[in-house]
Amino acid sequence: MSAELRVSDLMSPDVRTLGRNDQLSVVDELMQMERIRHLPVLDDEGELAGIVSQRDLFRGALARALGYGETAQQKLLGMLVVKDVMTSQVETVGPQVPLAEAAAAMTEKKIGCLIVLEGGHLVGILTESDFVRHLAEVSDS
Repeated sequence: MSAELRVSDLMSPDVRTLGRNDQLSVVDELMQMERIRHLPVLDDEGELAGIVSQRDLFRGALARALGYGETAQQKLLGMLVVKDVMTSQVETVGPQVPLAEAAAAMTEKKIGCLIVLEGGHLVGILTESDFVRHLAEVSDS
């Protein structure tokens, strides 16, 4: 990877977000339909409040493991809201941070994404998939 690459060069600027009171059943459906593994959570003022990952939703899969069917699992997810399972401590990065620094932070903290903020506002998300896509593009060149 080139040393001049920045987070803004790889991040996805079009970020789907959640509200703190969105039902987990809706989140589960959104993640499955759009193949998304991380969704930032915004508060009523539009500020970053947390993040929900696919791992957070695996708690709902526990219901299936305990013998509940798909309908029961959806009912359980419908009873829970984002703020019940979201992670409040979110790792963030600025868009001008060198990509190598962002990659090192993700590796060190063993996380799958960084939320990109500029001036306190959400401007993108950088995920493991962005790195994989970039490497595939570089390999094709």
